[in-house]
Amino acid sequence: MNLTDKTVLVTGSTQGIGLAIAQAFAKQGANIVVNGRHAAPQAVIDAIQSENVTCWDQSADITDPDAVQAMIDAIYEQAGRLDVVVNNAGIVNDKLLNRMSEADFSQVINTNLTGTFNVIKACLRPMYKARSGAFINMASVIGLTGNIGQANYAASKAGIIGLTKSVAKEAAMRGLRCNAIAPGMIDTAMTAQLSDKVKTEILKQIPLKRLGSTDEVAQAAIFLAENDYITGQTITIDGGLTMQ
Repeated sequence: MNLTDKTVLVTGSTQGIGLAIAQAFAKQGANIVVNGRHAAPQAVIDAIQSENVTCWDQSADITDPDAVQAMIDAIYEQAGRLDVVVNNAGIVNDKLLNRMSEADFSQVINTNLTGTFNVIKACLRPMYKARSGAFINMASVIGLTGNIGQANYAASKAGIIGLTKSVAKEAAMRGLRCNAIAPGMIDTAMTAQLSDKVKTEILKQIPLKRLGSTDEVAQAAIFLAENDYITGQTITIDGGLTMQ
């Protein structure tokens, strides 16, 4: 897929990995729809539009199917098309399992997994009609390995990997593709809060001995969008952490 003049929706794109992905697609000439629970800061819109592309702000709570459907309808009204959907929005709520309430578990599942389902489902009818498009779902290495204190997060991300494979098989008959990216330890505001001791222990487990960058994750998204013969795959961006 040539990304010039295509329309790309990136959920959870007002900061961090999502923002890096939105900016990377803009550099390729794609028009961008940014999304978050609240309106995007004007600085985000300006940064994307500095690439001489159009940027629309569509705030919506992805756990609400009606809000998601309204967002997708608005995108087609504004842009007339939707070519790539990057399901990046997600949350964490870490606790040991014996201290995790049902609400703690459901909140993360509803946002990370059900939210991804809501967005994909709302997009399918018009994308099927166009017989073209790509979904890129943000999983995590935690969905592959599990982690202490992250049963809810691990379950949500493992679910995204299974959802990705199922969508890839169903949508292929209409010319659509669906892949996932599983980042490892990426240098973001979240990892910046870790103590030096914790970072040192983490780096011991990573063969490349460094954290990844948001730009490296974004470039994987570009690759998956552009390559028309890759579907149903999960690409790990983790410095070798989970190599088999």
